[in-house]
Amino acid sequence: MAVDENKLMDFLHLVVGDLGAAMAAGSVVIGDRLGFYRALADKPLLPRELAESTGTHQRYVEEWLNGQAAGGYVVYDQAEGTYRLTEEQAFALTDPDGPVFLPGCFEMALGALRAEPRIEEAFRTGEGVGWHEHHTEVFSGCERFFRPGYTANLIDTWLPALDGVVDKLDAGARVADVGCGHGASTLLMARAHPKARFTGFDYHAGSIEQAWTRAARAEVSDRVAFEVSSAQSFAGGPYDLVTTFDCLHDMGDPLGAARHVLDSLAPDGTWMIVEPNASDSLAGNLNPIGRAFYSFSTFLCVPNALSQSGGYALGAQAGEGQIRALATEAGFTRFRRIAENPFNLVYEARP
Repeated sequence: MAVDENKLMDFLHLVVGDLGAAMAAGSVVIGDRLGFYRALADKPLLPRELAESTGTHQRYVEEWLNGQAAGGYVVYDQAEGTYRLTEEQAFALTDPDGPVFLPGCFEMALGALRAEPRIEEAFRTGEGVGWHEHHTEVFSGCERFFRPGYTANLIDTWLPALDGVVDKLDAGARVADVGCGHGASTLLMARAHPKARFTGFDYHAGSIEQAWTRAARAEVSDRVAFEVSSAQSFAGGPYDLVTTFDCLHDMGDPLGAARHVLDSLAPDGTWMIVEPNASDSLAGNLNPIGRAFYSFSTFLCVPNALSQSGGYALGAQAGEGQIRALATEAGFTRFRRIAENPFNLVYEARP
């Protein structure tokens, strides 16, 4: 075998970067949970000062800080011996209610990786691993991962891009949020449109329990409800708006779900479909975002779909063509892309 030494070194550098990133995932989650990032956003700190302010052990803190500085997550001042966050790092690492919050994706990744033995076995057997079978960090991390994007886009950009939907919401529309998880998307819409009535549906009972708790905390329980139900069987209707946020590709029977959505809509109703940003071709997805989504999909999306009946396993990088084909086969006559950003594509489907 003829090995090009320069190409080999390039590949080894890539692997070392990936290894550091993989191990750093745990450090990011620890830094978030122990309040390290929030403390470093206030002012530059010595390791001793960070340990004292967070009630942690200095030697652990020193090693954590050095790894974070090496990875570019904190800034080290060699002259002063202090560490700090830039404004941009603080923006992305310290505010779970802001439009960008990165620790959630690492929490979700750690939770997903806990299932590695199950996923390895599934590769051999072809059997599925249901969403509900994963570690709780998958559910909490998923909510913390996706909620910032919804906060930044849902109310001001996505809903207004739908034909006539905001007027209906302001007049008191009925909305079904299917695959709602902890209810982040449901509660965002409910707070923005107090006359509308919302029901969130998810097959995972633990997530629905969390959603009820959050609705009570947000004081919207009088107009928001949550029920344990699948996308193929949720009740109620006719709905003026049905939403599915980053979940259609996880389903074993997305076509059945699409048909049930159509049956549950009012004659002039709307289905808003939010999915990961993906090209219709593999070549178009060979980029850092595609890599992240394919990797998550290997552990979460495809195993969940294969655990359900229906015969589908779209995966997170399904692309607009497959989503359009599903909606059309289900009986929707109008389909268009209404919005996009680096992480999501948003579609409108109507009867």
